[in-house]
Amino acid sequence: MVPIIATVLAALAALLHVYIFVMESIQWTQPRIYKRFGVPDQATADATKPLAYNQGFYNLFLAIGATLGLVLFWAGDAGSAAGIAGRALVLFSLASMAAASLVLLSTGVKHLRAALVQGTLPLVGFVLFLFA
Repeated sequence: MVPIIATVLAALAALLHVYIFVMESIQWTQPRIYKRFGVPDQATADATKPLAYNQGFYNLFLAIGATLGLVLFWAGDAGSAAGIAGRALVLFSLASMAAASLVLLSTGVKHLRAALVQGTLPLVGFVLFLFA
């Protein structure tokens, strides 16, 4: 049962990071999006668009890593190369997501909610994957 719950949490974390990618890399200059990130106006959103675009792809790559890891994890037996590689990739991707949320939190307490949204699923998924 633990592997299934860990997989669901890892998959949800990956989906969340794909959504963050869409917001940062595709929708960044839309007022409802940039305001969500605390950007005050269109001029600032336009000026920060290249940074958001780049950051969005980081989130996408983490999501791809977690997804590929899940595929490998379930494709092989626990001791097989695929199973071991899959577990390692999922753990690395989830740890990176959780660490990124801590970095966000380090920029100020005003980012606590966003850090919790970004980091809770990966952190719980990581702990469960250790026991999966």
